[in-house]
Amino acid sequence: MPERYAVLPDSYRPAKSDARRLRNVDPDAHVEVTLDLRKPELPSADQRGPTLSFEEFQKKYGSSPEDAQKVAEVLKRFGIKVEEVSLGSFSMRVSGTAGAMESAFAPGLGIYHSANGEYRGREGDIKIPIELAGIIKGVHGFDERSVAHRAAAAGGNLATAPQLSPLGPADLEARYQFPPGDGAGQTIAIAEFGGCYFPDDLKQYCAKFNRPVPNVQVQGVGVTPLTPQQVAQLSPSQQQTVLDESGEVMMDVQVIAGLCPKASIVMYFADFTQKGWVDLMNQVISGKPAKVVTLSVSWGNAEDSPDWSKSARSAVNDRMNAASMLGITVCVSSGDDGSGDAVGDKHAHVDFPGSSPFVLSVGGTMLTATSAGPAESTWWVSPGQRNNKGGGSSGGGVSTVFQRPTWQNVHVASVNPGSIDGRVVPDVAALAGPPLYDLIFQGQDSPNGGTSASAPLWASLIARMNAQLPAAKQQRFLTVLLYQTGANGQPRGTACRDITVGQNVSHPLPGVGYQAGAGFDAVTGWGVPDGASLLNVL
Repeated sequence: MPERYAVLPDSYRPAKSDARRLRNVDPDAHVEVTLDLRKPELPSADQRGPTLSFEEFQKKYGSSPEDAQKVAEVLKRFGIKVEEVSLGSFSMRVSGTAGAMESAFAPGLGIYHSANGEYRGREGDIKIPIELAGIIKGVHGFDERSVAHRAAAAGGNLATAPQLSPLGPADLEARYQFPPGDGAGQTIAIAEFGGCYFPDDLKQYCAKFNRPVPNVQVQGVGVTPLTPQQVAQLSPSQQQTVLDESGEVMMDVQVIAGLCPKASIVMYFADFTQKGWVDLMNQVISGKPAKVVTLSVSWGNAEDSPDWSKSARSAVNDRMNAASMLGITVCVSSGDDGSGDAVGDKHAHVDFPGSSPFVLSVGGTMLTATSAGPAESTWWVSPGQRNNKGGGSSGGGVSTVFQRPTWQNVHVASVNPGSIDGRVVPDVAALAGPPLYDLIFQGQDSPNGGTSASAPLWASLIARMNAQLPAAKQQRFLTVLLYQTGANGQPRGTACRDITVGQNVSHPLPGVGYQAGAGFDAVTGWGVPDGASLLNVL
């Protein structure tokens, strides 16, 4: 009997604009994909409840074993093998030959060439066997185009501030009034989609600032992370790419290590694909290898980029939702290209997953020297977006994809004509621009910044505050709390230090952007941390 198929809703991907198809994929090539299974409907952004354990979450919202069994039985007919089932993260990993995948899902796999080299890709819709319609909600991994870009430029591409020195951990603690502590007993996660961890640089950094070296665990998610020794064996061009990414990786871990030297740090390394995002978040919400209090993410892509399929963006957003229900605050950089988010179409854009209502979106500031001392304003260095000469600005604005949740009881009008009343980002901010963070890379001083640095700073603060809170108030999703009224009758976010000067207009968007001002705004949110005040209102 011939197989019958149904189109998988929201699976459409357009052709990549700068790519051309070279040939079909070898039918004997090995392919692994992650399937999204149906699940009970997750609460909306407005339906916030108490923090759940993973076991409670899985019991209430996990996929059914009957659905997983049916998928396994149907795919077995095509020669596709089940590698892993995770009902609590509504996922199955399956593998088979490209030929078997074509028979089951008709993705039309090809090898494409773009400016970044060759990759396996597809375009159009995915189909699924008719018996699985409604059970499989997404298939991720056929297309390996990148949907993860670092928020910051490679080290050294951001100008330092004249008369001011890069900030070390003690400077940051003092500027942002961190509560006492060293992160002991807390587990902080970092998401990485490229690069390498260099332990010797972390040891040198900790020695420079007289901090103990924290426990760091490197966790591969569908990939085997490179070691420094393997990086040294790469060709010059490959090595340079990895080193550029690694400078950013080391910034993440050093910012956290300097502020939380007694915390446990888990670095998740995954592919920079839609599947990589889904698989990484599955590990985080499943508590593998440990439950974390916060996850720092310095990667993203414009929320309306055609590189995201609608189903993949929904899958990542669902997992951010799950993390928030588990009390994990995911700190995501808002982007380093101002109101345009590097799209270049003369409209304003915001970065995803920073635009998700289930994360803490983190923008950026900079310092300038004045006679009264360093003054903090929004980060904006000409031309307001990154180029080969530097520049950059805090991402921020109004989502065109996610409606503003009712708990976000602030309103900012979108500069895009006819736009929805969308989620406003960022929620908060911290140092991103000059004079940068005092860091070590490849044994040398290497100041760096961007909202890629402000995100791990906030993750560190959350861990420090969590350690000081009474047990009943630990492990809570911070973002919603910032908008709720505290005991003083004001939103808790007002405990941050307001940033009232600056904007994030990025070339080629003359006048199309957002201004900082008194109170909440779409450049720095509630402002930068006053950790002691925040701990008090929490």
